[in-house]
Amino acid sequence: MKHIKGVIFDLDGVICHTDKYHYLSWKKVADELGIEFDEKINNRLRGVSRMESLEIILEKSVKSYNDYEKNQIAEKKNSIYRQYLMTMTPNDISRDVHDTLYLLRDKGYYLAIGSSSKNAKLILEKTQLLNVFDAISDGTNITHSKPNPEVFLKAAEMLNLPPNNCMVVEDAISGIIAGNNAKMITIAIGDANNSEVATYNIEKLSDIISILEN
Repeated sequence: MKHIKGVIFDLDGVICHTDKYHYLSWKKVADELGIEFDEKINNRLRGVSRMESLEIILEKSVKSYNDYEKNQIAEKKNSIYRQYLMTMTPNDISRDVHDTLYLLRDKGYYLAIGSSSKNAKLILEKTQLLNVFDAISDGTNITHSKPNPEVFLKAAEMLNLPPNNCMVVEDAISGIIAGNNAKMITIAIGDANNSEVATYNIEKLSDIISILEN
C-alpha cells in the first residue's frame, strides 16, 4: 500500500485504554445527580465529545439543566477524569502498541492522533508517547465529533498529506465512519473489529504492518 504515508490513530481504545476512567468519572457524576448510568449507556458515549456525552446521560434525568449547569457538570467530570489520568504511566501502553508505533516511525510513516478527547496531550505525556507523534488533532481544535471527519481531516492537514495518503485506526464505529467520510483507508480494531464498514479488520495493532506492506 505504497500510497499510504500517514497513519492516524484514535487514542482511547487504540493506543491506550482509558475507557474505564471515563466510565468511573461519569458514574460518579451521575450518581451524585441521582441519574441512572450503566455500561450500556456508557457504550453510547464512545467517540463523542464531552458535552454530547453529557446530553446522552441527561436523557435519564427528571430535572432540566441550563447551559451553565451543564458546563459545570462537564467540568466536574473532567476534573475527576484528569485525576485518574495523572496515575497513568508508560506501563499503560502494551508492548504490541509501543513496538508497532516505533516500527512505523522507523519505516518512515508519519503518525498522528485523531481523538475527540481534550486530554490527549496529557495522556501522551504520562505514557511518554508525546514525541512519537508528528501531529495531534483532538478535542481542543475541532468543533464536530465523529462520525464527522473533521478530526481526521485536520490531522492529515497537520501532516501536510492529502486524505487519500492517510490510514485511520479506530475502535469505534463512529470513528470508522468518520474515516470513511474523510476518504481514508480505515482499520477497525477492538470493539469495532467485527464491523463491515471498515476497509480492514485487525486483532492487534501490529497487524497493520502487513496491511501497509501489501
